[in-house]
Amino acid sequence: MDFAIMRRRVMASSACLLFLLSACGDAGQGSPTLPTRGPKPIVGVILPDRTTSTRWEEQDRPLLTQAFNYADIEPFMENAEGDEAKFAQIADEMIRRKVKVMMITPLSAAGGLAVQKKAKAAGIPVIDYDRVTLGGQAEYHVGFDSVNVGQLQGDGLLSCLGDKPGAQIIEIQGAPTDHNATLFAQGQKSRLSSKYDSGALKLVKSQPVADWNNDLGGQLFEQILNENGGKVDGVVAANDGLAGAVIAVLKKKNLRVPVTGQDATVDGLRAVLAGDQCITVYKPVRDEAEAAARLAIAIARGDLEGADDLATGNLRDPVARRDIKSVLLGATLIKKDTVRTLVTEGIVKPAELCAGALAQTCAQQDILGG
Repeated sequence: MDFAIMRRRVMASSACLLFLLSACGDAGQGSPTLPTRGPKPIVGVILPDRTTSTRWEEQDRPLLTQAFNYADIEPFMENAEGDEAKFAQIADEMIRRKVKVMMITPLSAAGGLAVQKKAKAAGIPVIDYDRVTLGGQAEYHVGFDSVNVGQLQGDGLLSCLGDKPGAQIIEIQGAPTDHNATLFAQGQKSRLSSKYDSGALKLVKSQPVADWNNDLGGQLFEQILNENGGKVDGVVAANDGLAGAVIAVLKKKNLRVPVTGQDATVDGLRAVLAGDQCITVYKPVRDEAEAAARLAIAIARGDLEGADDLATGNLRDPVARRDIKSVLLGATLIKKDTVRTLVTEGIVKPAELCAGALAQTCAQQDILGG
């Protein structure tokens, strides 16, 4: 599959919606009210939580809400708060209200599959949003090329380590129930395994973290670090939240080593500017939300041929042994000297990055001027 071609098609197809989104103003942050009756088709969206990443409420919700409202589609959007029971209850209510399509970010494969089976029985198509339900029945998937994200993390770590021979590496991976975490690790291994095998790097331990729980990630990292005599030269942290937990432990022990991340959160970018985090990976949530909204709108309007035209690629589900029609998007490696690009593109505001002790660093990086 040629990801470059696919991404160009996705960006071209989403250009119109990007204009519409920018033209329709700011959306409120609260959950939309679902009308009891009305002629508008309804799209159901289940966001996963508020804790693993700030993106779900700060970015995905307003972007999706704007797109659906502008298209005269009624959004029924709820957050599962990391609770499988609530995830299932929201889905049941969406099925009862006869949504035209359901977009879900599953908390687990089992929970996602249970919902997808009910939706299929009710004749409601499902889009796996950002995460794949392994062994599931979703008709479509919209997300990022997660293997490539992992490759960028591996490349970033190697760049920050330099030529230090036998550097000791600890990997703090994401939830084992999230297929994205598996793909991130796969991408990392494509860059790092040969280094481990040759002895150029030493893998101390690769540790998955249940539910992407940052507190647990910090505890596990500290345990591994202590068991290794307090020695570490670099850390693969699967996202910015886990990176922050790792950095807190390192600071407590007066250590500073290269740490990777992902998501380009404000906290992650500030850590990169401060030199506490080596790199993060920027995944343009706006592009993902636009692509998912276009797909859901086409389905809600009954344009299944148009929906298939938007899903220009396939993602393999190794459990179900099938290819899922997908939109896969690219990502960008961000280091200290490239944080400014996110400011100039309007992704993050200087005031968010440069408060307090980082003001001088921002001035040096020409960030305060945008």
